[in-house]
Amino acid sequence: MSLAPRAVLVRRTSEYEALLARHGTHGQAAFFLSSRGRSIDEVLLRHERLRQALAQVAAAVPLRWRQAQVERADLDRFLFAPEDVVVVVGPDGLVANAAKYLAGQPVIGIDTDPGRNPGVLVRHRASDTAALLRAAVAASGTYDELTMVEAVTDDTQRLLALNEIYVGSASHQTARYRIGPDDGSVPMEQQASSGVLVGTGTGATGWLSSLRQERATALPPPAPTDPRLVWYVREAWPSPTTGTAQVEGVLTRRDSLRLTVESDRLIAFGDGMESDALELTWGQSLRLNTSATTLRLLS
Repeated sequence: MSLAPRAVLVRRTSEYEALLARHGTHGQAAFFLSSRGRSIDEVLLRHERLRQALAQVAAAVPLRWRQAQVERADLDRFLFAPEDVVVVVGPDGLVANAAKYLAGQPVIGIDTDPGRNPGVLVRHRASDTAALLRAAVAASGTYDELTMVEAVTDDTQRLLALNEIYVGSASHQTARYRIGPDDGSVPMEQQASSGVLVGTGTGATGWLSSLRQERATALPPPAPTDPRLVWYVREAWPSPTTGTAQVEGVLTRRDSLRLTVESDRLIAFGDGMESDALELTWGQSLRLNTSATTLRLLS
């Protein structure tokens, strides 16, 4: 007998919960905010919206289904199963946080704060959950297959991201490395910079967007379902031994970017999850390219 589907609800700690964890009581948290000219009411309102959305989503899960909840902070320790339907309840970024731990499971994004979230990835309301769950396990479900970026070290460690992968110093100080096409068509360039970003069309609306605006690049951003990637070097520093000739580019599905570390320690992390990073030491190489894995986001 096949297992019934499992609805996995992904959430993150609300601002209000974080304040309570730090200050102990509602009153102490309210005093802390009021002493800085802010009211706790707006924070509590967002918390209540999240709580109500979670309750509504949980109640919409069919009785014969299994159900689980996982916090953002625990995603790297949670075991997703092939039969899971992943329901992300929160902001757009939470979908990206969950994406790197998935392997083709259908994903539903539930917006808990319409108007505050852009709604690029959390496209639905909690009231639509029952219909969305039915569509996720039926042939009628339609999906966007969103491109993901992959980093693989020379000792086979692997990292996935939906928006972008950052490679650089953990403290955002100067990173030293060699960079160039993996196929050797162009000699690798020695660089000193504040890091390298390799991202997707989904990520083109986030961190990559701010870089595009700062450098006024002519590179066209890919669409979210486009298999192309774009990459940028942040603040490359020209010197007698370091260059700035290779500071941006486009990677097709056939291309890879190689980075060889020339610092004591660099890290690579995806979508802001710095707590789940690859550590790279002197001489180690990293290959970055389009991943064969995509995010199946219910339209």
